[in-house]
Amino acid sequence: MALASPRLASPLKSTPTFSPSSTSVIYVLGGPGAGKGTQCANLVRDYGFVHLSAGDLLRAEQDREGSEFGDMIKDNIREGKIVPMEVTVQLLENAIQAEDGGVGRFLIDGFPRKMDQALKFEESVCPAHFILFFDCPEDVMTERLINRGKTSGRADDNAESIKKRFKTFVETSMPVVEYFEKMDKVVKVKATKGPDEVYEEVKARMAERGFEMEKK
Repeated sequence: MALASPRLASPLKSTPTFSPSSTSVIYVLGGPGAGKGTQCANLVRDYGFVHLSAGDLLRAEQDREGSEFGDMIKDNIREGKIVPMEVTVQLLENAIQAEDGGVGRFLIDGFPRKMDQALKFEESVCPAHFILFFDCPEDVMTERLINRGKTSGRADDNAESIKKRFKTFVETSMPVVEYFEKMDKVVKVKATKGPDEVYEEVKARMAERGFEMEKK
């Protein structure tokens, strides 16, 4: 019988759970269809990152038997809305802790999607090194997602949901990018080209921030 996941209520903390000196966190942001997943897979392969997708963790939690948050998460995802901050932040903390006690490199894909998420995570879990931001116009992202929806089986890969998701991203996530930009903690990559060309730019920008590829 599987052990129950830790409860999601998190205690008040005066310091973050993890230190940036041993836990390297990079947030990965970009609109829906900007190619975040593809580039994260490249970084996992070449740089030794652990890839954590806030969306995947939420989808897993909504399907977990006995989850008190399942229905609420399901409703929010279907409507293109953002799940309450405490749930997402605690799921991410649990996932980081599960990887060698949080020691290593972590990409957090699709997070933080709102300012309150960003501030809560920075204060209670771990300050991030920077946001890796994939900049891509709406028409390009929409075309990619419509094509993905033909095979993905994801309920939110349809025109109506895509429009809602993009609107939510612009209204809630772009202020996060702008906030971190003021602290010189945003690495912006143009994501309109093919995945290989985009990755060449990602590698160059990672080197500028002191992240080298792992030797095979």
